[in-house]
Amino acid sequence: MSTSSTIADSSAPSANHTIIRVGLIGVGNWALNGPVRVLSLMPQYEMAAVYSQRRDAAQSAADTFGIRHVVGSFDELVRHPDVDIVLVLTTGPQHEEAVRAAIAARKTVYCEWPLTPVSKTSAELVDLAAKAGVQTILGTQRRFAPGLRYLKDLLGDGYVGRVRSVRMHVTVSSFGKNRSKAIRWSAFPENFMGVTSIFGAHLMDPLFSIVGRPTEISAVSVNQWPEIKIVETGEEISTKVPDQLLLQGILASGAVFAVHIEGGKHHGTGVQIDITGDDGDLQITNTSAFGDVGEKYNLFGARVADTKMAPLAVPASYNWLPPSDLPSGVLELADLFEVHARDLASGSRTVPSFEDALFMQRLLEQAAISSASGHRIKL
Repeated sequence: MSTSSTIADSSAPSANHTIIRVGLIGVGNWALNGPVRVLSLMPQYEMAAVYSQRRDAAQSAADTFGIRHVVGSFDELVRHPDVDIVLVLTTGPQHEEAVRAAIAARKTVYCEWPLTPVSKTSAELVDLAAKAGVQTILGTQRRFAPGLRYLKDLLGDGYVGRVRSVRMHVTVSSFGKNRSKAIRWSAFPENFMGVTSIFGAHLMDPLFSIVGRPTEISAVSVNQWPEIKIVETGEEISTKVPDQLLLQGILASGAVFAVHIEGGKHHGTGVQIDITGDDGDLQITNTSAFGDVGEKYNLFGARVADTKMAPLAVPASYNWLPPSDLPSGVLELADLFEVHARDLASGSRTVPSFEDALFMQRLLEQAAISSASGHRIKL
């Protein structure tokens, strides 16, 4: 069977005709270990300016990664003549103000998930960007992992025929009763950054980009640890943020789907997606829900005449990036920036947008309503 990548020219790097100049807002842990690290390795991009509320942190990042401009406000950053795209890398509750500033400056704006903690506010930003003609990019990068792109192409080429059912199970060892100080924010519902909203969104985004979106859902969302402890400090916090989500329903194609996200599983299995079709089956797994160094997606398949599932090697042409020591979850972000560079060269729009953020946020809100009411909901 031959497959053709859903992203044009999958076997070649993007054309490097024009350097894409980046302005960074925020230099926290994820910013430094994710976007900054991958951009420093990509010749298509130049990190031109940086802003942080902590001036010393911004200066340190600039010194380490050769960023030319350290500015005093995000308004100065978004209007800087050397910035083509603004990356908003702060926490969810801090996103809105910086995104509004970038849109007002008519700059392409990338924002980490969640866009904002409240869907009404997210919808306002979607409308604002559309009226301003500003391109938006959402940092749910996982759909561009080589194995997931290959899975999508196999389905498009008819490997399983008509899809009948889809199941995804995601487990995360953290987000249990005892949590590190680094994820203390997960205990507060106003942040919209619990395990089911963070890992749920990051992994349902690629799932639904592959098999299509739901049209009808029902859900169970629960908190099994109403009291959590911060390991480093012993602080105890009461929380109502869900640590498990079971979501099921009907896809637009008529196939059924089921998603189970669970935090605090001591011996987690990572990610497993099973797809059943009239003519065969596909399965893709990863031992980690995030993806550390060397942890990548493994694909298996079987047609009707086959006696068992067999490994399906991802063709080398799906690996866009040179070997590195970066975690696979970080390399998927490099794949997203690669796709953005290709989009600019071709005039296409392939990367996730703020519209995708709004869809996912509304889906999770409807799942909460379904869980509380016990009702099935048509979307």
